Amino acid sequence: MSSLLSSLPKTIHASLGLAILLFLGLFFGNGGFDFDLLFWSWLTRFIHVVVAIMWIGLLWYFNFVQIPNMPNIPDDQKPAIGKVIAPAALFYFRWAALLTIISGLILGYLNGYLHEAMTLGITSGGGKNTAIGIGMWLGLYMAFNVWFIIWPNQKRALGIVDCDPDLKAKSAKTAMLFSRTNTLLSLPMLLSMVAAQNLY
Repeated sequence: MSSLLSSLPKTIHASLGLAILLFLGLFFGNGGFDFDLLFWSWLTRFIHVVVAIMWIGLLWYFNFVQIPNMPNIPDDQKPAIGKVIAPAALFYFRWAALLTIISGLILGYLNGYLHEAMTLGITSGGGKNTAIGIGMWLGLYMAFNVWFIIWPNQKRALGIVDCDPDLKAKSAKTAMLFSRTNTLLSLPMLLSMVAAQNLY
């Protein structure tokens, strides 16, 4: 067991294997399943939730853990954060954001509410379509911030892209402010998504 848990890839593969066994146990014990629209919708929603947890979890890690504690880290230890931890976290952060958006759009298409949600339910009387639409637009805006504002500025702030010290400091502040903007929007976005599934 120690060998399994000492390796992240082995742990993730084992977790995936357990999830597949649980899925098969739940559905084969209940008459089986078909590779139909319901199955693909469920699978897409599962993927959507998993990558969204990665995205928002890392957003909150940056804002609740890394950014507030950077001033407390001795200067000789800061390169470990800037050169190793932050670039790795930003890799998963930005790709999880993109996969969350893609899986969410596919999910909306499969379930037939993509157009109504993207128009905020104006043509369908609101309700669930308005709620999920607000969440989708907030998610799109947040993902735009990740890829086109936070990531380019973080590359300069972390020294991945060379620039002068003034631009580096300005980029660090810009990345932080837009990361905080995404944190501000994260609870309304999650509330809209959950409300659409449970309150309508």
